[in-house]
Amino acid sequence: MDYNKLATIFRKLALEAGALIMEIYERDDLNVQAKSDDSPVTAADLAADAHISAGLRAAFPDVTLITEEQAGSHSISATDFIIVDPLDGTKEFIHRRGEFTVNIAYVKGGVPVRGVVYAPAKNRLFFTDEHGQSHEEIGPFDREEVGEMRAISVSKPDNQKLVVVASKSHRDEATDTYINKYSVADMTGAGSSLKFCLVATGEADFYPRLGRTMEWDTAAGQAVLSGAGGVVVRFDDHVPLAYGKKGYENPFFIAYAPGVELVKS
Repeated sequence: MDYNKLATIFRKLALEAGALIMEIYERDDLNVQAKSDDSPVTAADLAADAHISAGLRAAFPDVTLITEEQAGSHSISATDFIIVDPLDGTKEFIHRRGEFTVNIAYVKGGVPVRGVVYAPAKNRLFFTDEHGQSHEEIGPFDREEVGEMRAISVSKPDNQKLVVVASKSHRDEATDTYINKYSVADMTGAGSSLKFCLVATGEADFYPRLGRTMEWDTAAGQAVLSGAGGVVVRFDDHVPLAYGKKGYENPFFIAYAPGVELVKS
């Protein structure tokens, strides 16, 4: 894989998809529909998916592509692939809360090794470079030229004063019960894959997820977190979260900065 090309194409397509999403976000009618599993989908999801998929297939025709909005790809079995969530946080988008993202990742040997997470309404762009190091680019963003960047890295956590980030739309009693096993100094909420990025930048120490997610929800965020020195493990046995699973469904997991003393469930 040409990782320089990969980083360039991922970033460009994420920015272009973000522009399409924001154009629809400004409309009065978001054209919300229900998918077969009753989860919502909007015109923005579909437009971003079409654009990203066309760009990826043109640039990497020999690489398997898995994307949330193309159900036929979900039955493909692969260990090396590109995986896309064109609009992660559709509920955040519908409720106009701004915390939605474009996620594109490359998985090699079942591990997300490169990725981009773009939050167009928040003007935050996180991506791994050709070497796998994670950065946050400071806007305004040019689609052709990378602007000012800062390398990001996870915190050095104090286990007596941890900062936790958790889901805004999927918070439940089980999550709160687990979080209460730690000495927490501050709690923050975030939507979509931004939670991974807040751990990656050191704005939070860990992110537990005790709820259903799919690999396209997490791969790009995990790649960014890994490139910043972070770790993602299964909730049940604390082994690394692997990708390419049947149906691309995840178990519960914990994303964290090394040094957090994980509590067994």
